[in-house]
Amino acid sequence: MTPGSNIPLPVTRVTVDVAAPVRLDVSGLLLTADGKVRSDDDFIFYNQPTGQGVTYRSGGGTSPDSITVDTTAVPPGIEKIVVTASPDAAGQTFQGIEPTATIRNADDNSVLATFTPPQLGSETALVIVEVYLRNGAWKARAVGQGYSNGLAGIATDFGVTVEEPAAPAQPTPVAPPAPTIQAPVTPPAPPLTTPPAPSAPPAAPAPPAPGAGKINLDKGRVSLQKNQTVSLVKGGRPFLAQVKMGLGWEPAYRGKDIDLDASVIAYGPQRNHIDSCYFGKLSIVNGAIKHSGDNLTGEGGGDDEVITVDLGRLPQEVTGLVFTVNSFSGQKFTEVAKAYCRLLDAATGEELVRFDLTNAESQTGVMMAKLIKQFSGEWEMTALGNFVKSRTVRGMVKPSAQAL
Repeated sequence: MTPGSNIPLPVTRVTVDVAAPVRLDVSGLLLTADGKVRSDDDFIFYNQPTGQGVTYRSGGGTSPDSITVDTTAVPPGIEKIVVTASPDAAGQTFQGIEPTATIRNADDNSVLATFTPPQLGSETALVIVEVYLRNGAWKARAVGQGYSNGLAGIATDFGVTVEEPAAPAQPTPVAPPAPTIQAPVTPPAPPLTTPPAPSAPPAAPAPPAPGAGKINLDKGRVSLQKNQTVSLVKGGRPFLAQVKMGLGWEPAYRGKDIDLDASVIAYGPQRNHIDSCYFGKLSIVNGAIKHSGDNLTGEGGGDDEVITVDLGRLPQEVTGLVFTVNSFSGQKFTEVAKAYCRLLDAATGEELVRFDLTNAESQTGVMMAKLIKQFSGEWEMTALGNFVKSRTVRGMVKPSAQAL
């Protein structure tokens, strides 16, 4: 979905979960026609997880928090439920964080739609999705409206009283800070000049944190931007299991069928080419990597081509994989829309990592992503999005080796 777009809800019970590379607090507010809550009871969050027709579920840090709406149980007079999200860490903004809301059928967990708000910066809270009633029918809309004053700003905007957090803030500065500040100021004046020096170096390690190399799968689905990396580690252990790389695309607006070919190229530790798996060779490295076959049009929803990789069965000499897409017919990627790749747990179908190609170049090949095995045994996935002039996987071998 894109900001402002909406979908009709084909089911009466929907769940909205919001995932990001960091822990998020998710909440829901029941609103009347004037856009306000009736009382504080209409604010559903971790301290008040149940309301009329709306419930909150914590992901416990290993999966996203979610809000479930039972439209048959929503009371008369409530016309909209907004789903909000804010980073769990105090003061953290959405700069460099791409939260993704997934709207699901609450009964079978099937995905109805997803939405990732674009171009976020100093916002510390978001209204990300709303479930609303229009002409007797329930719909869902992608919003992506940001607030710079956190959940308190959202709550106040929709009529929730936030007096209690403000009250403790007054007593605290009155007594404690006065003694604490006066004692250190006079005696240990020299020590106070030394701590700033140590605290400056800790600021240097901060840049690696945005570098997505430290992100893992513990907190649920990860959405990558170009050149970001996620470690395929869950619960502190390498995710050595069977995964699927789904690749998808659509013809650009009013475009004709797009016959693209998805492939994966396997490399050794010296970037040496071991083998390539594509529509003409559907299985390599003793069946540890398999291809689903060729899609000739790009039409229809879902993944167009899928490559299954059994990480645990890969030979020791395979240490790098590069996933590519080529246009054998010569059509350029400027004629392609919505190209993406996503990594799934083959056993459960759960989406682990997603990368949406947000720009296009007038070329016939693109390196979508790479998987690299670390010395520790874990695998890391990096989003690439690098375009190459090549209509076949053979022409991708050399540039892909350089990208490892």
